[in-house]
Amino acid sequence: MKFLTEKQLAGLLPAETASFPSPVPTQIVSSDEYLPVPQTARQREVEARLTEMSDALAKRQGLSRRRFFQTAAGMAASFVALNQVFGRVFEASIAEAATPELAEQRAQALSGQMVIDGHTHFLRDDTTRTNFVRGRENVGKWGWNKALADKEQTIEDLKFDNYIKEIYMDSDTKVALLSNSASEVPQDWFIPQEQVFKTREEVNRNAGNRRMLAHFTITPGRPGWLDQVDEAVERFKPDSWKGYTVGDNTNKELAHPWHADDEKLMYPFYEKAVKSGIRNVCIHKGLFAPATEERFARLRPYADVRDVGKAAKDWPQLNFLIYHSAYRWVGAKPSEGMAEFDQTGRSSWTSDLAEIPEKYGVTNVYGDLGQIFAWTTVAEPRLAAALMGMLVKGLGPDRVLWGTDAVWTGAPQWQIEGLRRLEIPAEMQKKYGFKPLGAADGPVKTAIFSGNSARLYGLEKQAELTRTDRFAELKADYVANGPGRSNLRYGYVARPA
Repeated sequence: MKFLTEKQLAGLLPAETASFPSPVPTQIVSSDEYLPVPQTARQREVEARLTEMSDALAKRQGLSRRRFFQTAAGMAASFVALNQVFGRVFEASIAEAATPELAEQRAQALSGQMVIDGHTHFLRDDTTRTNFVRGRENVGKWGWNKALADKEQTIEDLKFDNYIKEIYMDSDTKVALLSNSASEVPQDWFIPQEQVFKTREEVNRNAGNRRMLAHFTITPGRPGWLDQVDEAVERFKPDSWKGYTVGDNTNKELAHPWHADDEKLMYPFYEKAVKSGIRNVCIHKGLFAPATEERFARLRPYADVRDVGKAAKDWPQLNFLIYHSAYRWVGAKPSEGMAEFDQTGRSSWTSDLAEIPEKYGVTNVYGDLGQIFAWTTVAEPRLAAALMGMLVKGLGPDRVLWGTDAVWTGAPQWQIEGLRRLEIPAEMQKKYGFKPLGAADGPVKTAIFSGNSARLYGLEKQAELTRTDRFAELKADYVANGPGRSNLRYGYVARPA
């Protein structure tokens, strides 16, 4: 069972064919976990300004609009349009958008930046969740993977391959953590557990380097789940653990929800995690849309972070990585999330997360930016700045983690560029005591992009990650000979009224 009904689906369109193909999305894209909200008036204005600007600049540069959008100048133009509509939040100028050499020089200077994406997905070949992948292009014929070019590809063939293309070729991501989602229905797992670790092995072997990390997904309360943890330690040696406190996030009517501070259920697992030395516990929180709450009210107490502080205090040996930073405002009007912050200086339930270190006296709670950054950057950039401000202030700059939830939102380069360019407005800094985020390669953003995850996953001393490996060679060839980013997004957008 999917969350969206046939009636709801009738009001949606596939994002990969119906959304404006700009480098930065101009409307909300969702999976089947929640409804995408309609494009707002200000997002329509961004799209109109970007269309006018890109047509003029593309013509001047002798390019089609599509090709212009694949360039560094096209990326800059997207952030210029956002600034024009929402106020200056991003470091971008019309001069950069109008001067390909200037834009490319900046992009090249930052392309070697270490980016560790702690939150990525793709789907199993036999998935029934085809909404995520409808309309995929045949990447074998795009030139980056010539082994696929000699045979006709299908959507099923492209799931893993397109993930590799979009994460490692179309963005500056150097290391990605492959995440997963469990289900009471075996066929509805994003990826079978064993395939996750086979994928990690295959990617790292082919790259000749440690380019992929992987979770083992825990299912508290289900028969034999602790025995599976023991088996995982022995067989798979996961880099971290992943769990959903709402239980089955796909088939919520079958869910076995749980609290992170349930001493009887969870503490035996924490003992095993400490003993194994695998001490990163990633927990999905937030993204609990109003319509989801209405339909599955019993799961609401499990979606926020009320259970995180005690668990973190009781288990200082572990690191609690809260996915999505518990952000609540999906499936609602983006303006509602902005209004809440403007009126209260808070954001449900992200503010609660940011306050845990002070309330509980802990330093082992982290906030992941997966989906939270993508959602707010395209809808309310000031809210993106506010969320970054409160997380850095409350958790500390050394406990905020880069993650994108790609490939649902397409190649993550636009999100990487968003954080590189984002700055908290001066008046917001003054009013709320937020510190500036600083330069794209400054200490705060460097910590968020890679330093914090490198420390958590033992990558600090992995000097070989900076050397040229097989993936680096592939990307160099791809950049020189490939067609560029597709600028596709996967999932749904709201059908225009």
